[in-house]
Amino acid sequence: MEIRQLKYFLRVAETLNFSQAARELFITQSTLSQQILHLEQELSQQLFVRNSHEVILTEAGEMLLPMARDSVYMVDNCVQRIQELGQLLTGELNIGVTFSFSGIMAETMIDFMHKHPKVKLSVCFSSMEDLIERLQRHELDLVLAFKPSEGNPRIESQVLFNNRLAAVVNSQHPLAQQKGITLDDLQRHPLVLPAKGLQARNAFDRMTAHSGLQYNIKAEINNVGLLFKFVRQTKYVTVLSESTVIDETGLVAIPVIGSGSTVADSAEGFKNEMEGCIHTLKNGYQKASAREFIHLLHQSTAIWRVLVRQ
Repeated sequence: MEIRQLKYFLRVAETLNFSQAARELFITQSTLSQQILHLEQELSQQLFVRNSHEVILTEAGEMLLPMARDSVYMVDNCVQRIQELGQLLTGELNIGVTFSFSGIMAETMIDFMHKHPKVKLSVCFSSMEDLIERLQRHELDLVLAFKPSEGNPRIESQVLFNNRLAAVVNSQHPLAQQKGITLDDLQRHPLVLPAKGLQARNAFDRMTAHSGLQYNIKAEINNVGLLFKFVRQTKYVTVLSESTVIDETGLVAIPVIGSGSTVADSAEGFKNEMEGCIHTLKNGYQKASAREFIHLLHQSTAIWRVLVRQ
């Protein structure tokens, strides 16, 4: 069994399409099919069921998939480690980022690219769930996102900063001068919220789950840039983490400071805490470029601006 064959197997398993996999691997489809056949013969197991309509992983293929990923990951990292003996940062650094971290990321990216021009940065924006799944598949080296409500035994989360959920309005909005806002206050304003599944929305839904409050939700959007545009041009209110609007002009973040019920807040202890974290694989090898990027993040003035606002 060759590592090349495992890489071919992985590409087919991930695309479930031999012609697409061959194009992405820059080989002919016949060469790909032949290598998969050799692998199946060596294992004495069929890995794919193929017909004119679809490609499906067999039970043996499903079993091989995570082991193949781990094997390819280990070989690639072996090469990376040897190259890093020369103390020159090279190769590719793959970072997953949720939308809340986009403002914080920009400064560190520019600094990193200036200091380490031989490293190619690949940045992927997506939901927390998708990014953590890709991290576990070794497609990403690290993920920047808020700490999820439920832990994952395979993931190590290093807290970078603490943050709060906030109502976000334009600077001319009647709420813009307030120092804080309650969940009850938000009932009186039309809302344009991040779509379900995004971390700020998840935090808002958990915070309001047992409040009994009714909100006037006009739209749900999974694009933070579009949310900003709506808020800047209208009287709508959105709910995001304070860090999301750290360098956004014309927008004001007003922290949520309670439910609006003194009795409920004192009895249950109102909590508005979001921990911004660097997520990596627990006990996994960390590239020198990843360690350097994390070091620069800790030194970022954007992080300090988030902390100062608390």
